[in-house]
Amino acid sequence: MTTVVTSGVFPSTTPAVSPLDGLGTADIRWGSNNSQSGYQFRGAAADVQLDGTEFVIGTFVHRNVPTNVTPSVFDVHLTINVMFEDGSTTDLSFSFHHNETPNTTNSSPADDDLVDLQTFVHPQPVTIDGKQYRAVLSGFKRGGQIVQQFRSPEGGINFAEVVCAFAFDEPDVVISGLRYQGTGPAQADEYVEIHNKGGAPQDLTGWAVQCKPTGYSFPFPPGTVIQPGQRYRVYTNETHQQYGGFSFNSSGEVWRDQGGIARLVADDGFVVDQHPYLDKGFNKSGTP
Repeated sequence: MTTVVTSGVFPSTTPAVSPLDGLGTADIRWGSNNSQSGYQFRGAAADVQLDGTEFVIGTFVHRNVPTNVTPSVFDVHLTINVMFEDGSTTDLSFSFHHNETPNTTNSSPADDDLVDLQTFVHPQPVTIDGKQYRAVLSGFKRGGQIVQQFRSPEGGINFAEVVCAFAFDEPDVVISGLRYQGTGPAQADEYVEIHNKGGAPQDLTGWAVQCKPTGYSFPFPPGTVIQPGQRYRVYTNETHQQYGGFSFNSSGEVWRDQGGIARLVADDGFVVDQHPYLDKGFNKSGTP
């Protein structure tokens, strides 16, 4: 484990934006002088596990007011300076894709500006205590959920924590969440979530999510790849493209409310990870 202190600046946009103020600082603004929107990055101090465990590297702030800027869709580049407890430093580079949506309906979510993470992995390895790691952004943390698109309502100051991890340059795919109790009689919004907490992509061809003891199994389609920091969800009977668009397409619940086990199984049958919950399925006839 190591302790880090971070700060950040916005060095540029692609393409160039006009009008624009604050390049090279932690507070960048665009639009007319009397109505400017923009980003701010607030650094943080954190104890960091060097095993792909996520930590808050800073706070992202979007000041969103009705404004006009040219072009309306652009990338904003962020350089985060990370100082380690031994005094050494490194700079990490990431990008956000901004959509300054038209302000026409005066309602949310139609007028919400959209901010997407454009780059998730810093291109160069980071050396910490003589070992090399990849710096991976996982997304924006809001309301306990980590998402890769930040919806920013018009007319306010909107916040999200930016979540990062230092991981070895190899894939590390785990079950990161399970919503086993959905809403409605069919519980279509149940889901199991998998996360690549490693620093390299993983081909999921031949891999499957299995549910014990109900026997449901979801095989990932051929060619499915999960990138570093990416999260996929397999819903019971819903489709959410921001999480890969995967579904069991089941008209009934997949995950027993009383308990069971979620398993992530590789193409050779090896159980990569598993997530028991509640009674683990042992109070139902049959082997879990």
